[in-house]
Parts: sequence; C-alpha cells; structure tokens
Amino acid sequence: MTFSIVAKCADTGQFGLAISSSSPAVAARCAFAKAGVGAVATQNITNPALGPMVLEYLESGFSASDAVATSIADETFPNYRQLLVIDKNGNTCIHSGEMSLGIWTAIQGLCCAAGGNLLADVGVPQAMVEGFENTEGALGDRLIAAMQSGLNAGGEAGPLHSAGLLIVDTHGWPYAELRCDWTEDCPILMIAQAWKVYKPQANDYVTRALNPTDAPSYGVPGDE
Repeated sequence: MTFSIVAKCADTGQFGLAISSSSPAVAARCAFAKAGVGAVATQNITNPALGPMVLEYLESGFSASDAVATSIADETFPNYRQLLVIDKNGNTCIHSGEMSLGIWTAIQGLCCAAGGNLLADVGVPQAMVEGFENTEGALGDRLIAAMQSGLNAGGEAGPLHSAGLLIVDTHGWPYAELRCDWTEDCPILMIAQAWKVYKPQANDYVTRALNPTDAPSYGVPGDE
C-alpha cells in the first residue's frame, strides 16, 4: 500500500526520504532518519519499531546490509516486512518479505533506494530512482521529483491518501518534516507545495533554534 525512496545528498550529507500510501498518516509510522546516521523506510505490513532499531545499529557502526540483516533476524514476522535503508556512506539495503502485498519490488540507485508494494506497475521504483538521479538541486527537490516520477509511472494500485517528506541535516531535529496525513486529493502534490513554501525558510528555522538574535524577521504582526 506504499511506495517510498530513501536517499543521501552527496554534497550536503543530508539524509532524507519521501513516502506515500493509500493508508492514513503513512509518514508517522514508516519514515525514520537521523543526522549523520542514515534513513529508514519500514512499510508493507508495518512494524514501526524497525525504524529506530535499524538506526541504532547504523549509529553503532553497522553497514546498511548488516543493520537490516540483524533487525530482520530479530523480527517475529520478517516475511510481512519491507525495509529500505541507507547508511552514512550512502550504501543501501532492501528487504522485501515474501508476504509483501500485490505487485512489489525495490531498486537500488546511486545514494538512494526506492521500493513499494501494491504497486500499479513493477517499474515504479525504477522510475523513482531515475527521477531522483536526473534531478539537480536540494535533496528535497530530488525526493519530490522521485515521488512525482513514481506517480507518473503508475504509483500505487489504489488511490493515495497520505504522504510525507523527512530530511535531517546536522542537528538532532528534522531539517524538514512535511506531512499530509489524509486527503481525497493528491498528497504528493500537497507535499510538493508545502516544500516549495518551506524550502526558502528552512535555514532560517535552524538559525532561530541556534541563535534567535541572528534570525531574520518572523514576518508576523508585532515583529520588528
């Protein structure tokens, strides 16, 4: 019921992922990332505990493949889980259990991996990787392009209702965390619109956290 991409920006070192599903609030259960460590999408019949677990293994020095193997070995129902992982070196690993739903597949690219289940077409993940690799600019731009490419290739077999974009940079909080938890319209379009608004302000929000005296105007009534 989901398709997603995990990625690392080779220029900035940022990690991020984008995800969409017919289920509500997909990013709340399936999207995990930590600055300097990596990113994880845990989907299909989701076990959200796998996200933090894989990140802990990555932070302790495991590669993406070792973190996935160890986490799946500890998982009671591995055949129902689908995992996409990228580590600090840009290496990726994918696990898709044999009980993944409908048409399912996943593809590894350059500093990225895309995959899904209940897909409308087996070529969706490949289109996502190509969309990511063929787009220049900020990581958020490239992740959005990947999701739009996946959607254009057919996306999920059913209607999409939720989506999310998560990016981490160098701090313990997200650089960007944009979500559409439910809509009857296109959640990927809504996330793209939100990113267009948020992107020019993203660095300002970091400045406000680290040193409010250097922060630009908030642009609200009473702010001088």
